[in-house]
Amino acid sequence: MPQEAVYSIPISYRKMENLHIVFWLFKDISWCLIFKPLGIAMIFPTLIIAIIIAWRTRHFVSELCHNVAITVWILANSYWMISEFLHFDAEIIYGDITYKHLAIIPFGAGVVILAYYYLYWKPRNKHTEETM
Repeated sequence: MPQEAVYSIPISYRKMENLHIVFWLFKDISWCLIFKPLGIAMIFPTLIIAIIIAWRTRHFVSELCHNVAITVWILANSYWMISEFLHFDAEIIYGDITYKHLAIIPFGAGVVILAYYYLYWKPRNKHTEETM
């Protein structure tokens, strides 16, 4: 049986990723419980670590695309949370579109990034070692 390539990351990177999950959970739990100060405060470490993870994985297109998609997801999620906390989420922009709906821009960006990877990059680079 041929030996499969192994993808490994330094333990310090894994610890940072795990801490990132803790911050993300505190952010979302604060949102759920409407605890505004902690929810807003947790945006910063959650987003900063997501950016650092994306930067550190930039050498692998699959990792970079997925981590940038996660970063814009956190950005969209954070905007949505803030719009609810500050009570402008239901205000009308135009027609039936509210300020909460603006979160679709970064959510959509994440979908576009992953579509680029799966529909364009990956099929054209079948023999490139990647993690996905």
